[in-house]
Amino acid sequence: MLSGIFLLVSVQLAIAQGSPDYKGGLKVKFNEDGSKYLRVISWAQVQATYNDNVASNASNLNFNVRRARVLMFSQINKNFLILTHFGLNSLNSGTMSPVGKGDGAQLFMHDLFAQWNLSANLSVGGGLHYFNGISRLNNQSTLNMMTLDNNRQSWATIGLSDQFARHIGIFAKGKIGKLQYRLAINDAITNGLDMRTPVNGGDAVYGGKRLIGSKDAGKAYAGYFEYNFLDQESNFLPFKVGTYLGGKKVFNIGAGFFLHPSGSVIADISGNLTGEDVSIFAVDAFYDAPLGDDGSALTAYATYQSNDYGKNYKYSAYGTGSMVYAHLGYVIAGDKTKTRFQPYISYGSNSYDAISDNLNVFGIGTNVYMSGHNSKITLEYLNKKTGPTKTGTLTLQGMIYL
Repeated sequence: MLSGIFLLVSVQLAIAQGSPDYKGGLKVKFNEDGSKYLRVISWAQVQATYNDNVASNASNLNFNVRRARVLMFSQINKNFLILTHFGLNSLNSGTMSPVGKGDGAQLFMHDLFAQWNLSANLSVGGGLHYFNGISRLNNQSTLNMMTLDNNRQSWATIGLSDQFARHIGIFAKGKIGKLQYRLAINDAITNGLDMRTPVNGGDAVYGGKRLIGSKDAGKAYAGYFEYNFLDQESNFLPFKVGTYLGGKKVFNIGAGFFLHPSGSVIADISGNLTGEDVSIFAVDAFYDAPLGDDGSALTAYATYQSNDYGKNYKYSAYGTGSMVYAHLGYVIAGDKTKTRFQPYISYGSNSYDAISDNLNVFGIGTNVYMSGHNSKITLEYLNKKTGPTKTGTLTLQGMIYL
């Protein structure tokens, strides 16, 4: 039984990466059959970006370490698991520190959770975790995205109620037949990105726990449910695969939520504070399948998301309103043991109650897989438009994953 679980994890990881060379990566076995083990994963994404909308004294071309991460998980028997994940994001000339001690240059913990497997179809755990609600993209792995990066608005609470899309709390996850589920109760972050002070008679500010206390605004609730019609995806780890490159035949429909009672706050004309509930809901569909025996494959995803952060909320990428998003990719036919190409397009439209113009984002790009997701180059052009304001960004990214 233990060796079977271990083999399943290795096979699922190999399939997800679509690499002819990858056989499960670095594993330290503590017994002969490998059922007691430590698994170590490391990856780096480096970028060169050209932005056509910058200040007159700024360079259009910049370099960036988008992600550098190490993830480890271990089981010494089938009943429990521990996972640790640390690294850095978006290290560039503006976030570097002369002696490596600035906020942007520091490694920090992304995940650290313990999990107990109560049965073959039910696990519970706690810690700093990524068992999120809302949609597949809010649970997206950064190892095997199809587009250059995740759709920004799909990480709908990042920095507002959590630490880089992770909460501290407890979770339950499992399967009922072909239905997968994940549920969590979490502590919301106290000092999030939105540190504004509510304006009397003004719009909502996402700072309920900071401003009115943890009794009324301290907890957040999340869940995601997904029905697997065709091949069954692994839910061993919390991270959702972006594209299998035709390694599986998957069609899933999902729905999820995020609720944070009194997560936002408004001030009346006299300055009295009142909590506003934050509620986010989404439905989505994911399809990934080979198109024949010639190596060609199709990946398609679409989602609708309803965002309520409180009265006329708008801050950075977030806002009360709605979002539709979709992407489509095609793996060109060819030898699976050689370099493969996957052109893709993406489109998202975000409406906000606080402003009259939508944010429309169009992307077109291609992945060049030299060894599946383990060694790939991505070139993407992304155009963002809000009213008369347009920004075009061309990014070349190299990724290696071990």
